[in-house]
Amino acid sequence: MTTEAQLTAFIAGQRTLLAKERDAEVERSSLLLSNCGPKLLEQKGLSLGGLGVSSINIGLGGKTLVELERPSAYHSSSLFPPHTIRPGDLARIEANVSSGGATKKAKKPASTDTKSTQVEGVVYKVSDTRIVIAVEPSDSASEDLDLPERCRVVKLANSVTYDRMDKAIDHLEKIVMPSVCRGDASKAAVNPLIQVLLGITPPSQRVPLDNIVFFDEHLNESQREAVKFCLESSEVACIHGPPGTGKTHTLIEIIRQLTAESPMNPKPKRLLVCGASNLSVDNILERLLALPAEGKSEKLKVTRIGHPARVMTHEGIIESTLEVKATRTEQAALAKDVKNELETALGVLSGKVKGAKGKSPRGAERKKMWEEVKALRKEYRQREGGVVKSVLGESQIVLATCHSSGGRQLRYHDFDVVIIDEATQALEAVCWIPIFKAKKLILAGDPMQLPPTILSIGNGKKAKAKAGNSASIATSKSTGLKKEPLPSKLKMLTTRRIELVPPRTLETTLFDRLEKMYGPSIKRMLKVQYRMHAQICAFPSKTLYSSKLQSHSSVAARLLQDLPNTHADSEEDVKDMLQIPVVFFDTAGCEYFERLDGDGDEGSRSNENEVTIVKNWVEKLVEVGIQPNQIAIITPYQAQVTLLTSTLRPTYGPDLEIGTVDGMQGREKEVIIISLVRSNDTREVGFLKEKRRMNVAMTRAKRHLCIVGDSSTVCHGGSYLKKWLAWLDTNADVKYAGLE
Repeated sequence: MTTEAQLTAFIAGQRTLLAKERDAEVERSSLLLSNCGPKLLEQKGLSLGGLGVSSINIGLGGKTLVELERPSAYHSSSLFPPHTIRPGDLARIEANVSSGGATKKAKKPASTDTKSTQVEGVVYKVSDTRIVIAVEPSDSASEDLDLPERCRVVKLANSVTYDRMDKAIDHLEKIVMPSVCRGDASKAAVNPLIQVLLGITPPSQRVPLDNIVFFDEHLNESQREAVKFCLESSEVACIHGPPGTGKTHTLIEIIRQLTAESPMNPKPKRLLVCGASNLSVDNILERLLALPAEGKSEKLKVTRIGHPARVMTHEGIIESTLEVKATRTEQAALAKDVKNELETALGVLSGKVKGAKGKSPRGAERKKMWEEVKALRKEYRQREGGVVKSVLGESQIVLATCHSSGGRQLRYHDFDVVIIDEATQALEAVCWIPIFKAKKLILAGDPMQLPPTILSIGNGKKAKAKAGNSASIATSKSTGLKKEPLPSKLKMLTTRRIELVPPRTLETTLFDRLEKMYGPSIKRMLKVQYRMHAQICAFPSKTLYSSKLQSHSSVAARLLQDLPNTHADSEEDVKDMLQIPVVFFDTAGCEYFERLDGDGDEGSRSNENEVTIVKNWVEKLVEVGIQPNQIAIITPYQAQVTLLTSTLRPTYGPDLEIGTVDGMQGREKEVIIISLVRSNDTREVGFLKEKRRMNVAMTRAKRHLCIVGDSSTVCHGGSYLKKWLAWLDTNADVKYAGLE
């Protein structure tokens, strides 16, 4: 059982690591902004320049929504260049800065006016051509949005997320510590779910459910077992979903079981469904919206909170967002009138709408108008609050990212069950934000794919940080920080003691910690994958999933030649391209060395020769009928993404997807081409040695996986990469790049 000292150490450990991560993000942001010129900031994907304001509107909470685009007067294309700005990021709108030194000097005398042309907010929506920044209304009557004609958006360190995580840890301490200090008699004051998550008490015995009628008759045995396990568990259940195993599919079945009235579930549950990213939440929402109504019952009432990443292109998601649903209620009419007044006033102030005198107001007139805006905002927030309360009160399922579930809209709402998708990509602290709102928790994810991105772990500390992932089970003589060899499984069962161990790294997720603390009984693994050809699946299954990951018969043998759009002029093309599931272009001995873009070891890397190989292979694939939208090119390095994009986009357009490994997690394509980049005399491989990143890269392909890399460099990246190269040498179609 967890002691007071262990709980104190755990909470202190979380606080310390979160503080370090916040400092690291602030430091990186300020260093980049101070040391990088505008052009380099754009190359690093941290800013978008040459923008113009296309509209100013009002969003939920009276936020000002500033929409920006690339004006045709300054750009030949309206498409944004590659960038890392995403919904939820903190960003600043400021005057556009050119890369010329003369322009910078000319700006200096006007530095006293700089603040008036800067505004900070949260990225609300991003598309290929538009970015919307939500600016919080100020309580000051002097607030102004006098934005320049040409702007740029700069990504900033996001303190809002850290503030919410800090509050979650503070709340955890507030509700748990008094009970633990008073002893067993006061445990009842703490939610049983929280007691289990902190090791104060073990999970309750599962409540057996027999004769479950599954909505989806096509679920395989491991999926059915996972659904049953989650329904029977009283406090917490974990689903381990390797690539392509239908994790979301399984979650949808669980949601349907919990929200439907049945003999086993006489009172339908109210659910909060969260994810580590907007993409994961929207993916679940799309599946829920596609479900048919069961019998005489109505369709599920779902509401999406937050900043959906894809609301601009998916009509169903737009209609399900709190913002849109709030406009459809009877109470919304009055709020809409106030909103229209607000938007008109803001349009006049920004110069987008002509004022009473035909021009933008100045001086005292402008100040008076801002005071009116402030009063209108206050009235709008009050009216809107009632509308939001009404919409959420009627919703059986609310969807949000873990972070946005801590917003004011859900402040007074409780749920029966919280489900967190991509839980292995979320920091434990951010998971606690929605956990406080429910009595039961279901986590879904894959510990063998990418962990949360942690800035405060230095390159040299990565290996040490991994040791922290092992520290949640203690034996009678162990502190839990070392792996103690045990003579047998029986010995392990008899000596296992549940203890809460302080985290050594933020990479240790709640999913990881629960598995280490309670063992494999806390989870169920999905074992049949529906994505990859059996040969593509073989290596990850053997090395990371104990050979338990099997390929379904519908995908095990499918090849490019089975696609209706493929064709070949010769039998040789059929054999070399359309019938080969795995190809490896080995550049060993070719001296195709990488290039460092940036200063010191911190810069990103690119490899021009690998880009040429990729370009040639894409050309051949397209010649045999593969369409650009069936191909994705992924690489671990942003500099290589930029180089690949500039080389291939002019020919194939945006249909050909090019991005980092991190951006492809949870996604799939018929063809995946991986550029490993690393090739050097010192045999350094950087974070290629992170097997979880490489696992994501090699498990995105459905029919054809192509790897381009230098085996003489990559083989020095540890035992995992060495085994992979040996496997490729035996099982792939190996092509020596210099001879092609």
